[in-house]
Amino acid sequence: MSASNSNNTNSNEKSNSPNNEIMSPFDDVFEFGSNDPFASNDDPSQQQQNNSNIRTGNSKSETDRNLSSGSPHEKDSNDDDDDSDHSFTKTPMVGGDMMKFESVEIFDNLDSKDGSTQDLNQSTKDNVTRMRFATLRDKNNNTTKNHSSVNRSGTMKWAQQNIKKAFKDEKNIDEAEDAARRNRSSELRSVFFNLPLPNEMKDDEGKPIMNYSRNKIRTTKYTPLSFFPKNIFNQFKNFANVYFLILIILGAFQIFGVPNAGLAAVPLIVIIILTAIKDGFEDSRRTILDMEVNNTKTHILDGVENENVPFDHVSMWRKFKKANTKLMMRFFQFLNERFTATGKDARKERKLNEMRLKKSGRGLPRNSLESYQSYRPSADYTRPSYDMIRPSLDYDNNTFINNNNGATIVDPNLPVRPECKFKKNYWKNVRVGDIVRVHNNDEIPADLIILSTSDNDGGCYVETKNLDGETNLKVRQSLKCSSNIKTSRDITRSKFWIESEGPHSNLYLYQGNLKWIDSDTNSYHNEPISINNMLLRGCTLRNTKWAMGVVLFTGDDTKIMLNSGVTPTKKSRISRELNLSVLFNFVFLFCLCFVAGIINGVYYSRKPESRDYFEFGTIAGKPATNGFVSFWVALILYQSLVPISLYISIEIIKTAQAIFIYLDVMLYNTKLDYPCTPKSWNISDDLGQIEYIFSDKTGTLTQNVMEFKKCTINGVSYGRAYTEALAGLRKRQGIDVEEEGQREREAIRIDREEMIAKLESISENSQFDPELLTFVSKEFANDLDGTSGDTQQKCCSHFMLALALCHTVLVEKNEQDPNKLDLQAQSPDEAALVTTARDVGFSLIDNKKNIIIIEIQGVQKEFEVLNILEFNSSRKRMSCIIKLPAKDADSDPSALLICKGADSIIYSRLDPGKNDENLLEKTALHLEQYATEGLRTLCVAQREISWTEYLTWSEKYNVAAEALVDREGELDKVSELIERDLILLGGTAIEDKLQDGVPDSIALLAEAGIKLWVLTGDKVETAINIGFSCNVLNTDMELLVIKADGDDVKDLGHDPESIVLNLTTKYLNEKFGLSGTEEDLEHAKNDHSVPKNDFAVIIDGDALKIALTGPEMRRNFLLLCKNCKAVLCCRVSPSQKAAVVKLVKQSLDVMTLAIGDGSNDVAMIQSADVGVGIAGEEGRQAVMCSDFAIGQFRYLTRLLLVHGRWCYKRLAEMIPQFFYKNLIFTMTLFWYGVHNDFDGSYLFEFTYLTFYNLAFTSVPVILMGVLDQDVSDKISMIVPELYRSGILRKDWNQTKFLWYMFDGLYQSAICYFFPYLVYRRNMIVTNNGLGLDHRFYVGVPVTGIAVISCNMYILMGQKRWDWFTGLFIILSIAVYFGWTGIWSSSLNSYEFFKSADRVYSTPSFWAVLVIGIFFCILPRFTFNSVQQMINPTDVDIVKEMWANGAYDAYPENYDPTDPEQKKIKRDDFMPSDNIFEGEFNAQDAVRGDSGMESRDSVIVEEIPMDSYDKNAIDQGQDIRWVPSTSSAATGRAPMKSMDSWREGRNSMNLSHVRTSLDRTREHMLASNQLDNRYSVERARVSLDLPGLTQAANLMKKSSRS
Repeated sequence: MSASNSNNTNSNEKSNSPNNEIMSPFDDVFEFGSNDPFASNDDPSQQQQNNSNIRTGNSKSETDRNLSSGSPHEKDSNDDDDDSDHSFTKTPMVGGDMMKFESVEIFDNLDSKDGSTQDLNQSTKDNVTRMRFATLRDKNNNTTKNHSSVNRSGTMKWAQQNIKKAFKDEKNIDEAEDAARRNRSSELRSVFFNLPLPNEMKDDEGKPIMNYSRNKIRTTKYTPLSFFPKNIFNQFKNFANVYFLILIILGAFQIFGVPNAGLAAVPLIVIIILTAIKDGFEDSRRTILDMEVNNTKTHILDGVENENVPFDHVSMWRKFKKANTKLMMRFFQFLNERFTATGKDARKERKLNEMRLKKSGRGLPRNSLESYQSYRPSADYTRPSYDMIRPSLDYDNNTFINNNNGATIVDPNLPVRPECKFKKNYWKNVRVGDIVRVHNNDEIPADLIILSTSDNDGGCYVETKNLDGETNLKVRQSLKCSSNIKTSRDITRSKFWIESEGPHSNLYLYQGNLKWIDSDTNSYHNEPISINNMLLRGCTLRNTKWAMGVVLFTGDDTKIMLNSGVTPTKKSRISRELNLSVLFNFVFLFCLCFVAGIINGVYYSRKPESRDYFEFGTIAGKPATNGFVSFWVALILYQSLVPISLYISIEIIKTAQAIFIYLDVMLYNTKLDYPCTPKSWNISDDLGQIEYIFSDKTGTLTQNVMEFKKCTINGVSYGRAYTEALAGLRKRQGIDVEEEGQREREAIRIDREEMIAKLESISENSQFDPELLTFVSKEFANDLDGTSGDTQQKCCSHFMLALALCHTVLVEKNEQDPNKLDLQAQSPDEAALVTTARDVGFSLIDNKKNIIIIEIQGVQKEFEVLNILEFNSSRKRMSCIIKLPAKDADSDPSALLICKGADSIIYSRLDPGKNDENLLEKTALHLEQYATEGLRTLCVAQREISWTEYLTWSEKYNVAAEALVDREGELDKVSELIERDLILLGGTAIEDKLQDGVPDSIALLAEAGIKLWVLTGDKVETAINIGFSCNVLNTDMELLVIKADGDDVKDLGHDPESIVLNLTTKYLNEKFGLSGTEEDLEHAKNDHSVPKNDFAVIIDGDALKIALTGPEMRRNFLLLCKNCKAVLCCRVSPSQKAAVVKLVKQSLDVMTLAIGDGSNDVAMIQSADVGVGIAGEEGRQAVMCSDFAIGQFRYLTRLLLVHGRWCYKRLAEMIPQFFYKNLIFTMTLFWYGVHNDFDGSYLFEFTYLTFYNLAFTSVPVILMGVLDQDVSDKISMIVPELYRSGILRKDWNQTKFLWYMFDGLYQSAICYFFPYLVYRRNMIVTNNGLGLDHRFYVGVPVTGIAVISCNMYILMGQKRWDWFTGLFIILSIAVYFGWTGIWSSSLNSYEFFKSADRVYSTPSFWAVLVIGIFFCILPRFTFNSVQQMINPTDVDIVKEMWANGAYDAYPENYDPTDPEQKKIKRDDFMPSDNIFEGEFNAQDAVRGDSGMESRDSVIVEEIPMDSYDKNAIDQGQDIRWVPSTSSAATGRAPMKSMDSWREGRNSMNLSHVRTSLDRTREHMLASNQLDNRYSVERARVSLDLPGLTQAANLMKKSSRS
């Protein structure tokens, strides 16, 4: 190449780079120091000259002039860091002309073509060596000072200073983000294959210095070896356990007077053991799943030494851990096979298999014990080897290397190595640098760089449902330089290395370079690597025989694991706040002990006293010491103030609650055979306090199934559908959507039958399946048959043919029916379009590389596809170019471009002169109507191109397709040249199918006061459509758009940061009157009401990244979102989802729940207080890391409103009851201390102290926490407003706790002083003359009053009385009387002997028992009764309504989210009689409008069903829509007359000038071409928003085009 040519090339490159933009170290033209890792050069100055020549191909003087031109690359002479200099050496293009480095000596031994690594290594030792990050050092290990030297710190410093977002993912999102998801892309790594490592990458022993993560993963909290020490340590992080342990240790010393120290230690031991068993059971399932994954098999190349990782030496410690793991798994297997039905069956089958193998003479292959019960077929030894059944993979000595006429990493000069083959091995043994071959339907074991695939073009298809929950296939491409590799022998004849960025969690970004040296030309080559060249762990290979790749990231470094992070240990809110109550009791206990110690010390300081005649000195000796000892004695005596039994009771209750949730058949998904599965048992009460729900979209709200519903062709609309969005809109208009929906569905069913019959009569369609038909329009079938004339028939046929041609769908034979073909598409939208074309007679039969075969009305036709211009997020369209045959022999053929894409994109590319304006207006109005119904719209257009024009364009396209720098950008530019001057064919409307009951679930959650935010990685258009479909958005809302760029926000700032800040500030000020101050945020924390405005926030990922940076930005964004009814965050990454959750949770101090189904939702799930995973058909990565797993989104409603509310209310009542009952009993000992100077003696017989919490009072309070219900599950679903008390935290707070403590203090005084006053005068002599003057005898009535009062108090606190709980209350009281009689009859009771006989025989005992109980219960009973009459709660009102039959119309187990159950409106069952004085209904009762206002009423914004009346139009108000009688002939939903529509338009005071579009609209409404029920309903937007289809905007784009 000449110098002039080089200059031109260099200047062109500079001109193409705007503002001489600094290149990234991962750009094709940037290098880390020396281009050749094995280059030989002893002279630093000569090395600099060589690099300069390589850079431009010019002389050194020319290069010096370039470097001194004042470019941004010029080094500052004052810079002290010499290592900041960089080489900007251009890498030769693959297959290009500039492939040889001038003045660079390649090793002589390379000419021998023997590939000897020994010679290479020796040459490296004798010359300049290469560090990992390309730092050059001489023989003395000194850094070479030249412009081409660069080390890691220099590279990073330069990159961070000059490259925006260099090596960053979302670094500015949240500084406190979990360490497992942190961005480590700056940890660059180099991976070598079939090459020796540079010496600087080895240690003194010649081993690699890098220590990569193993591919063995662990998502568990514990291992078999670490379980007991780690679990015990975690349990003793709880201060209460430490406190109890200290008391047990003190009780072991006799000086403190504990009668039985061993018995006192039993409760703590039981608590520790039971908690450990629960934690172990929770973690065991994760352990088994990890082992199944780690022992899945894959194919790894064997025979080539992997220099990148050291030899995997298994140390004694690892052997010991493995032995423990195997022993534990054997134990689990033993238990499973002998105590479960499935385990017994599995054991029988295993035995039978062993017997069969023995009979056949084959031994059982060795199977790792860690493969126990693997569900993965690929891990089964019975699976046949692909090497044996694939002829294309057979190895032979005459390996043919298919050269693609470009540079290739395969070196034909290297010898063949037949011993190198792929062998099966476990995932856990995959290492960085290994070559792995993955077969069809296998999961990817690690993050791989694709070298080659079974496809000649190097493409493959992957399913990413485990990563993002999407089942549609995605295309991945192998590197061009390695796409010709087909066998293991090919890969062994190659040498290359990869320079890569470090691991990070961004699923959609990767940068790296694959580099090699061509031994024939001694030239150096480079090919950039992007995310499209990677296969990520967790994905599944589909529709591809095999794919081969080199492992780059393993184990915890893979993207799926970086997004998963470490499983957090969560603690419920009540448990956290319980610590404050315990702390209060500690302080109270300290005060009691301090008083006891002071008084006892003072008592022993008095002289003389009568005790001197009975006591022979004291243990302590001195009064002060006596007081100190008495302090600790009192601490042991009053220890029940901090009840140890409370913690074990809470564990029992939460375990029982988790079991009830698991056994609830209403949460069982029959299709998936999956119940609601609690995975974290200790946070079930948090489910009753959720205020914010953060939901993913795909696979969570939707099924990720697209159905073609409507289309508009030549200005005619086809298709009938009754969507969820339409039902929500009609419901807001006051229409009975149940009746209307049933009527519409019946009409659709009739139309469907007629359409099927018509289609079958038109032609024989071999691929037609009536069961799969989603597009229902008998009118279309008639027009396709020519009913409306030839023109419309041709338009319909051509439109469907365009859908059948313009796609990238593949076909494969159906496994059940080989005559049927299954479609495999990259997106469900594309599958829906092609499926509909197939259903109406345009069936895709085959799609080869350049040929597509379509069966048109039973006749197969072949079309040649010239080009496919693929869809991407920036283009928002795709096109195909079809070759049209020449009309005659003398003329040239032509080309037909078919383009489909977003309506706004297509309209902006239409030819105004060739499109009829009236047709465009009709199509725009149809698309607007479809969008209003929540359907996803797109347009189809075409353009006929002359052959000459196509050939000219094709040359440009081929050049762009071969570009290695910004290939996608170049292709987009070339595509723009031909995708213009289009002619509109029509538009389509596709429904993104929601999961069952999603709109009803969201509506119920909103009524409960729960706010739903949607965080999705999908584009804005898709998210908005789903927002309308599930009624998160509605047409009454104004959408507040936040974006970082655009023509409509240029005036708001000069950079994205200022634009986003000014936008949020503007919205806050104009819409809500807020300024975004700290005071506003403090006020927002205390405001838990549902926003009553009609605003929604729409924000994309770029703007969200900015909105989450800086305190002011975050505060403004948070306040804006909190005051809006709905929030949709689009194009967000997993870490951004987690950052949003943390922002809300930490800033507003609210309870949050995150729900998702994919790996990209794991970070969000683990960041929320409660994480819910959906175990759908799209993969279960989120389920493994969640706290609760459900089958569908609608189950979340019952989980929260029923079980969550019950769990919260039960614990909220049980905990203060527990403190109360312990305080009564403990404080009687304190009152007794007043009379014995706190000497530590017991008022009760010692067994009373044990049995009080064990038998006398424990069972009723536990049953309350397990079984209590204030209202039934049916009413909880009917009246979701009852849930709001949990959001407001009214049922559990410290004020309630203190009131219960005060009540207990009062009752303890009654329990002690009433018996004391009875006995203090005469000690009441019994019939046999024996007195009752013993302290234990006085303790009998004291205990009796306390026990019975506590159980009666618990009974009053229960909201539901039944025979079961009543029985245990009676039994608990009976145990007290029975135990006293039984134990006092034994001689072992010593001083307590015959006490029952004496005490029970005196009338005074029974008198004081009854009177004491009465005065204990009276205050609480009086307070509850008066409050219920004067100031009732919502629950009190609803229960009275239930008693009066207000909810009898609802069946048991009623679930309004169940699509199979009939919906019942609340207004349908209101009783006509008066419950109270005056007319009453449920809504008035809850809202406080009936004269009987609840003290915790919940205000719910709701449009009454009767608010839409006909008189509203006459009064000049907004139109009140009233349903009219449907047409019996058509079965269509009723439509208003044209006069009503005009009148409604006038009432809106529309002042704009009538346009052609308005006239077209009126004409179409008058002729019923538009559905006038809702055609005027359109959402308002603050800024331009993609995806919000409005006819006026489309026509503007058309006019501009």
